[in-house]
Amino acid sequence: MSGRVTAIDVVLANTDVMYVGTASGGLWKSESGGIKWEPIFDDQNVSSVSALAISQKNPNILWAGTGETFVIRPAHAIGDGIYKSINGGDTWKNMGLEKTARIARVVIHPNNDNIIFVAALGHTYGPQNERGIYRTTNGGKTWEQVLFIDENTGGIDIAIDRNNPDFLIASMWQININTWGLNSGGESGGVFITRDGGNSWERQDKNGLPGGKGKPVGKIAIAIS
Repeated sequence: MSGRVTAIDVVLANTDVMYVGTASGGLWKSESGGIKWEPIFDDQNVSSVSALAISQKNPNILWAGTGETFVIRPAHAIGDGIYKSINGGDTWKNMGLEKTARIARVVIHPNNDNIIFVAALGHTYGPQNERGIYRTTNGGKTWEQVLFIDENTGGIDIAIDRNNPDFLIASMWQININTWGLNSGGESGGVFITRDGGNSWERQDKNGLPGGKGKPVGKIAIAIS
């Protein structure tokens, strides 16, 4: 039993090829438009695949973020970073970010396969610095934390404008889980925008969106048409 589907992506040039990540059942691939499926992640150390991104320029390049971020509760799957495949999922290599524990979204620059953005929620069980938005410009060899709010707030979503890749929107979520309860939301969360490819970010609470001092906000999903 694979459990909840937490991520999906499709090769646009051949929509029969699709990938599905699950909360606790690994990663699956179909080459028949979903009629037949094969597990392609069982040799790895984790079973939770929470984010998927295919390079539409080169569909053999696939990124998988691990650690469940969608159903937050005391008992659920933790990840060990981000994985990369250069052969359509036949083999995988861990490319770091192990301490982020839960990766909510991965996006690839539409014109440069070496530029990847990751929204990392963190383990959520206490204060942690490995939370926020990460960027690599060298295909995952090194990572830079380009948006960090505080040790209690992580990245839960990110979207890139494929027509203007310097423009990205990210959402941040303040969350802490104890065995006796879930504490979701806070003043530090909200929506942030960059217009320079992630070098600088601006909180959007002054433009009408939730978040900011005295305005606690919970989990936010975003998308760019």
